Amino acid sequence: MRTMCLVVWLTVATATAALAGPLEDADAALARGDYANAFRMYRPLAEGGNTTAQAKLGILYEYGRGTTQDYAAAMKWYRLAAEKGFGGAQNNIGVMYEDGLGVPKDYAEAVKWYRRAAALEYAEAQVNLGNMFEKGLGVAQDYAEAIKLYRLAVEQNYAPAATRLGGMYHRGLGVPQDVVEAVRLYRRAADQGDSFGQNSLGVMYATGQGVPQDDIQAYQWFTISLALGNTTSAKNLERVAGRMTPAQIAQAEKLAHAWRPTAAMPSITIRPRKGDTP
Repeated sequence: MRTMCLVVWLTVATATAALAGPLEDADAALARGDYANAFRMYRPLAEGGNTTAQAKLGILYEYGRGTTQDYAAAMKWYRLAAEKGFGGAQNNIGVMYEDGLGVPKDYAEAVKWYRRAAALEYAEAQVNLGNMFEKGLGVAQDYAEAIKLYRLAVEQNYAPAATRLGGMYHRGLGVPQDVVEAVRLYRRAADQGDSFGQNSLGVMYATGQGVPQDDIQAYQWFTISLALGNTTSAKNLERVAGRMTPAQIAQAEKLAHAWRPTAAMPSITIRPRKGDTP
């Protein structure tokens, strides 16, 4: 699983006092899904040199939200923000090189940009760079370095990093295999609302790894994961439901309905996340 989640940056570290009001208005439009107005408000701010607005305008161009999808324009605005040390924009450039979005796929270039953002302690870039080391993409495969980077992001309470680190313990990559520790990390991510951590925790309950086998718990976590957009959970949900009674399913659905994240969920997510399961 590679973290590909890009959320609205709510901390406006680079905005000047004079631009705080307009930027906040644009952020509010973006958060409520009013992309056309968000684009309209970000554009003059970005052209005026506001780093945060430049990065967010890049997002809207990349996904064609409120404007025509244009990878070249997205890269232009990302680069402007990245050159001024904006970690989120640096990370996004890395993603575009890794996935070949508007540029030739180039893992080495992706690693370069992930490194820059990770050096700024940008948690998503730490996870993305860790993935490159885990898979040996653009760098020599190095599980120890991947684990180090995942841990740094976990320390920032970045939920997808806990899922990634849990996967390393689950499979025994770079560390002794420890399914109990994997469950602990998956649960941490799941409780915070990471759909891949939820799916992985469901797998552990469904198969009895690190926890007593429990189809009700498995069904609950697969249901929550699917509701948050992780389509991988659909097949897992179907499999576990096939061996449950109607009463057990009803109990699991009740638990899923009552679940709430332990941390605030992002107000908007517009970068799809890719992932695999244990």
